[in-house]
Amino acid sequence: MVCGGVTPGESLGRICSVLAQIAPLRLAEDWDNVGLLVGDRGADVSRAMTCLTITPDVVKEAVESKVDLIIAHHPLPFKPLAKLTTDTVPGTMLLGLASHKIAVYSAHTAFDSAADGINNQWAKLIGIDDSLPLITSENGSGGVSEGRVNEGSGRMGRFESPRSLGQIVKQAADAVGQPSARIVGSPDLSVSKVAIACGSGGSFLAAAKRQGCDMLLTGEATFHTCLEARSLGIGLGLLGHYHSERFAMERLAKQLADEVDAIEVWASKVESDPVQML
Repeated sequence: MVCGGVTPGESLGRICSVLAQIAPLRLAEDWDNVGLLVGDRGADVSRAMTCLTITPDVVKEAVESKVDLIIAHHPLPFKPLAKLTTDTVPGTMLLGLASHKIAVYSAHTAFDSAADGINNQWAKLIGIDDSLPLITSENGSGGVSEGRVNEGSGRMGRFESPRSLGQIVKQAADAVGQPSARIVGSPDLSVSKVAIACGSGGSFLAAAKRQGCDMLLTGEATFHTCLEARSLGIGLGLLGHYHSERFAMERLAKQLADEVDAIEVWASKVESDPVQML
């Protein structure tokens, strides 16, 4: 990372290529919107910033810091926009970014599922070094794609010896500074095999059950998913959406700075969890 003074810069296209190597876009879910979302690949980038979600505060920070590129986990735009006006918050943010020539890139679910993506980072944080996809990528004939047996959504793995649900969730929460993680199930529930799905990962509960997992570690899940998990006897560790993913964007900033030394990269300093404890 280049600190202070004028940075020489790198083309946006080159940075997009590096990001696509870290998180191959073919791993993204079909419904997702990933890759370069705003910007000119031929533009020069000297300063870049990562964040979990682009908000008005993040846009203000980017403009004041003279950022050329925001690498956000959550896409903006996410869904197609019929109009681009200041009548909506997304429209206002996109127009503001465009007017200051700030590009936007998102890998989202591709980064979740990458070999060293968020879910695999979680596996390592809780002591599993050989995790596998919870749901494997399949080809058109219904089989696992050749040469890609380690690709897919979510992760799962076994502990060397059983641990309790409470111990695992506390370790995970401490690793990312989450003071108010929640669980579904007894804290003493014995866990040998764990499933992992960052963000809103409640939809992975059925896959966790099929794979014989004792618990699912995720960011958040609906009330009815929590009831279903309790009925199935599967523990849940709920870290909160923000804490389950933001740490990885901080790591990504450091990784990108190491791989593209012609630019200055940092994680947003103003971003925070919108959910606060009283």
